[in-house]
Amino acid sequence: MNEEENSGDLLRQFEQILESDPAIDEIGFVHPSQFVNLNEEATSSSDSISNVVCSADDGSTMFWNRDHKLGISTDVLIPLYKEAKRALMAANRQYKALNSTFHVTGVQSSECASLALDDGVKSEVMKHSRAVLLVSSDFGTAWHSRKMVLLKKQELSILLDELLFSALVLSYAPKSEHAWSHRRWVIKLIAGKYSTLQEIVTKESELVEKIAERSKMNYRAWYHRCWLVTYMTTELSLHELKRSKNWAGLHVADHSCFHYRRLMLRILDDRCCKQENESSSYSVKINQLWKEELDWNEMLIKRYIGREALWLHRRFLSLFWIKHFLTGQTSLPGDWKHKTSMNNDFGIFVDNELHLLQSCSIIPDDSFDDYQAQATYSATYMLWLIKQIPDSGGVEFLEKLRTKHLNALLNKACPERSSTWDSIMAYVETSDHYAKES
Repeated sequence: MNEEENSGDLLRQFEQILESDPAIDEIGFVHPSQFVNLNEEATSSSDSISNVVCSADDGSTMFWNRDHKLGISTDVLIPLYKEAKRALMAANRQYKALNSTFHVTGVQSSECASLALDDGVKSEVMKHSRAVLLVSSDFGTAWHSRKMVLLKKQELSILLDELLFSALVLSYAPKSEHAWSHRRWVIKLIAGKYSTLQEIVTKESELVEKIAERSKMNYRAWYHRCWLVTYMTTELSLHELKRSKNWAGLHVADHSCFHYRRLMLRILDDRCCKQENESSSYSVKINQLWKEELDWNEMLIKRYIGREALWLHRRFLSLFWIKHFLTGQTSLPGDWKHKTSMNNDFGIFVDNELHLLQSCSIIPDDSFDDYQAQATYSATYMLWLIKQIPDSGGVEFLEKLRTKHLNALLNKACPERSSTWDSIMAYVETSDHYAKES
């Protein structure tokens, strides 16, 4: 009984802190030995208010609250979780019982209706589910309980508060699938009823960027950001493409970031195709975006040696260039100027890629692994590029690119795969022979 009382007091203290400081935006789990350092920092700072809650028995610190940051002792996580879970399950049973009574009887009396819509029970469900999720982010029943309550009262202010709560969960569990999924569920509710969606989408994108800075290679966060693209207007997509450029340039090993940019470019291109008959200036603007992305990618490749994500991004950009500027057809038979311009653009593109191969194939005598990786990535990129170019342009490209030189480069950069390179080169040369005969 004493243990149950202590657990109940622990939960009440925790929920009281959350109620007294609704602006808490970060939660962390702290080892008991580290509270001394936190208290010393709080004492030395005169412009901050510190709130420390101690247990009644031995005086050890359980919670630490300062500047809207909340620290929870690792010693109390298990008893706090168990008590919060027990309280939540009890509140859930009461909430379901009240609603079941209302639906089964169908009685519309004021007493029954007031019980079914009892805000006190809803408050208990939300309060205890919050306590559970702030110590265990993947407890699906707690997230589902919050959905049941939110569906009853879909007010914008309540839904925005729910976004703040899930962001608080993500502050200590940035890869929580349940938390990200819950955010998308809330945004869908907002999208169906309110006009503030674009502002919310912008803030969501900023949140993902902030979390991605602290949590490297966070697939779930970037998946959420990619999901947001479908809700973006063209203007917002263009702004996002420009804004995310600086972040991507500082995180060149993060594949997820470049996947996000590829998604935006594809969507903008699709919209361009749909609006082609209505606005030719928009088409020119989008094509210019792709060209700038290709140039920017080349700059990053030369600056950051041996980064696979950059070369994969270049494959995507080059494939677009080939499809739109080599195989593009005009509906006007006499439009020879347009065709000539496309051929010239493609020729410039091929020459530029060959120059890039030459600059990236240099392996210094005192080489690091990055230089060898750069040479390998550049050569395999050229092998890939050969197979993407249609036969009409592929023969010309192969004439400029001597396969023997490419084979020697591959064997020098990665000699342990020499048999693989030889077989690939034989295949390329065979394809070249058939292309010339045809």
